[in-house]
Amino acid sequence: MGLAWAQDKVVYHIDNTEAQATKGLRNIRNHLDVAPTTKIVVVTHADGVQFLLEGAKDKKNPDIDYGALVSALKARGVRFEVCEITLRNNNLKKDQFTMDAEFVPSGVVRVTQLQQREGFAYLKP
Repeated sequence: MGLAWAQDKVVYHIDNTEAQATKGLRNIRNHLDVAPTTKIVVVTHADGVQFLLEGAKDKKNPDIDYGALVSALKARGVRFEVCEITLRNNNLKKDQFTMDAEFVPSGVVRVTQLQQREGFAYLKP
């Protein structure tokens, strides 16, 4: 007789593309390789939204195409959310982002809601 475990739920918080994007995407891939049923939401804001722009690549390693990595993770059920306040503050438009990106009114509010209301664990790569 087995016990039914609740699905793990994790929010990955990215607010600095250069410092966190490549590492974070690798962490998420490894996370899903070990625990494939984990529900993962990536919330981005401030300097963390750039890796979701169409055509974005890692500045330190231009061989890393963020779009391909994001699409592969999206296919595994990962949600990528972009803060609309950041868009307004940086004069960015939704159509500049990969089709895999979704938009939320506030990144920090979304992180709070996922943690407090929906019981997501918090990880910051």
